[in-house]
Amino acid sequence: MRRSELSSFNTYTFFKLPSAWWTGVRLTKLDDTQAVVSVKYRWVNQNPFGSMFWAVQGMAAELSTAVFLMYTIRKSKQAVSMLVLNNQAVFKKKAKGLIKFHCTQGKKAVEAVQKAISNGKPITVKLKSVGTDPTGDIVSEFEFEWSLKKKSK
Repeated sequence: MRRSELSSFNTYTFFKLPSAWWTGVRLTKLDDTQAVVSVKYRWVNQNPFGSMFWAVQGMAAELSTAVFLMYTIRKSKQAVSMLVLNNQAVFKKKAKGLIKFHCTQGKKAVEAVQKAISNGKPITVKLKSVGTDPTGDIVSEFEFEWSLKKKSK
């Protein structure tokens, strides 16, 4: 995705996902296989323990998985609903500094959207996002189970 498209998507978050935007969640990379969403630890997204609030990490992680689905749905010009059915998270280290959430399952996400469109039945897909700090250490891992369904006309 070109820089202008990333900027456009981040503007979209201001209007449609304002809590993510105000806490600093930004899409920084999207290609066919990988999405990267970054968020920097700062006053507005802190917890009382001197690190990033878990829910801010969750918003960034969720967006890194959702963006594949959203982009594929938009390109298809089909009406497809998407909903998180389940999620799991593991926290391994305090999140400080610039945290980057990586989802490398773009191909799996695209295939799920295409399958939901082609057969018209609800499809579920599990997508994982891994958050790393500036040293490369994993701070948290999230898995989201998405439901996708082509909308009836």
